[in-house]
Amino acid sequence: MLGLLLFTCVALEGCAAQVNEAAPGSGANGDGAPAAGQQPEPSSSVMPGRVGTPAASQRVRFVPTQLVMPGGAKADVLPAATVSGQLVVPEHVQRVGWWDGGAEAGDPFGSVVIAGHVDSAKEGIGFFARLLKVKAGEVVVLRGAGHSASYRVNSVTSVPKGALATESGAFDQTGDHRLVLITCTGAYNRARGGYEKNLVVSATPLGLAK
Repeated sequence: MLGLLLFTCVALEGCAAQVNEAAPGSGANGDGAPAAGQQPEPSSSVMPGRVGTPAASQRVRFVPTQLVMPGGAKADVLPAATVSGQLVVPEHVQRVGWWDGGAEAGDPFGSVVIAGHVDSAKEGIGFFARLLKVKAGEVVVLRGAGHSASYRVNSVTSVPKGALATESGAFDQTGDHRLVLITCTGAYNRARGGYEKNLVVSATPLGLAK
């Protein structure tokens, strides 16, 4: 299990503005020309439309079901809930868990948090052992429901397990959208039941989800 504090998420929706064009006025004589003695109305023109950034409510957003690491290795992503303040990731070490209390892929804000085991006494090396070799600049892809979202790694850090939720900011849902990948690292302490640190890989989106 990976320890973390439980956070409350706030869904934010964008608003799309609607522009109505005014219909041209007609003259008193019915043919569009001004009546006798009436001053002609100034003509108006409509500015050409511009393509803007989609509102938050119009973005593609999805629950990730597959993670593609640099080099092409793929893993199934399963929903992972918190139980008594602990994030319960899939037991099978070749699968990883998406924290269902965090953002979805493509959201305008918040962290998409995916955690997994680095290894297991029963199953050996885990899928997220690959995180130990990830470097800044590499690209990770999330897929699900026929959509995909790409993220570029910008930081790889290790933090004490007790500080994962309080100091790493890994579970922040108020900042810019990003992907956070978490596994275990550091010295293994059998007496304490596991590794002493967590590896936190943070990545920023490469454009909008598709």
